[in-house]
Amino acid sequence: MQKPSSYCEAVSRMEKNNLHRIYHDTAYGFAIHDDNELFERLILEINQAGLSWTTILNKQQNFKKAYHEFDIKKVAAYKEKDRSRLLNDAGIIRNRLKVDAAIHNANVILQLQKDFGSFKNWLDANHPLTKTEWLKLFKQTFKFTGGEIVNEFLMSTGYLKGAHIETCTIHQKIIKSKPKWCQC
Repeated sequence: MQKPSSYCEAVSRMEKNNLHRIYHDTAYGFAIHDDNELFERLILEINQAGLSWTTILNKQQNFKKAYHEFDIKKVAAYKEKDRSRLLNDAGIIRNRLKVDAAIHNANVILQLQKDFGSFKNWLDANHPLTKTEWLKLFKQTFKFTGGEIVNEFLMSTGYLKGAHIETCTIHQKIIKSKPKWCQC
């Protein structure tokens, strides 16, 4: 079998109940308006670094439970006992840098909420930027946000184009929802 040329093509060959197919069809590239969901996507992208997206999708529910449904205020208040709990939780990625980044980034988002009203408002206020400009801004603002993490976060949340190929039926649904990349 020939290797798929895109994520869209790859998932089109998968069963409807496959985690990748569900993610592709219902989440990838769609705008997210809730700050906790944006935070979740950022933390999942950070935890994917060096691993496969399959690993993250398989552990997503464990992450939600471990990080209190990605409640920004709760994660921002984590102390050493919470770090230890997370580092001992076999259901998630146990990496001190990634755990520390989650706590740090939750605190940053709390400040963005104070300054801009929401994390989403901060993203919107900085749109549109080039990938290079976004990367620079994220590196100045957050921890553990390299080029691939920032790119995937922004594509997966509708800020950068490229989540789907133009012939994908989901691409057409995303266009109808008017993602930020389509509003320049």
